[in-house]
Amino acid sequence: MTESQTDFEEIESVTTEEPEVGLGAPSLRAALEALLLVADEPTPTATLATLTRTPEDDVLTTLHDLAQEYAIQGRGFDLREFGGGWRFWTRDNCSGIVERFVLDGQHARLSQAALETLAVVAYRQPVTRSRIAAIRGVNVDSVVRTLVTRGLIEELGHDHETGALFLRTTPYFLERLGLRELTELPPIAEHLPMPDNVEEVLDLTVS
Repeated sequence: MTESQTDFEEIESVTTEEPEVGLGAPSLRAALEALLLVADEPTPTATLATLTRTPEDDVLTTLHDLAQEYAIQGRGFDLREFGGGWRFWTRDNCSGIVERFVLDGQHARLSQAALETLAVVAYRQPVTRSRIAAIRGVNVDSVVRTLVTRGLIEELGHDHETGALFLRTTPYFLERLGLRELTELPPIAEHLPMPDNVEEVLDLTVS
């Protein structure tokens, strides 16, 4: 058997690995990476342990191993414990390309996803990212960052019960729309393809 054949078999064995029973992922490492990738806020170790049904010490050890592995490999991101939880962050030495991406985006039109998210914030503020995600049915973390960078929304403070950040529109948002205050926003039901009881529908969605 040649060396290339051996390498291929090793790769194939990894890609075809069956998920661990009860975990819902091929491995604890994969499970943690998947969860952290879609998380809106830094995720506590205890929460990750509960979701993966794994002892907290094992989860913490795996998180430290992943963080060290990313650092050694020179990835474009870090895994850090910050704000009471774990989250992916872009690496400091990649700030140049990230800044270029953000600044170039300043001249581009907002995407449909960004417009929808901005509408939710405008009509439901103050609102958390988790509630926005519940209304739209998708993760909104990157879209929220775009809107914050554009100066259209801003952080207001933390929810005392959950610790999640509240978001609201900015004076610049009103300026761009030519409005003096939020009360001048048009009634939402007239501009959405939804029933007349749209507020009830939204309340049920975020409850």
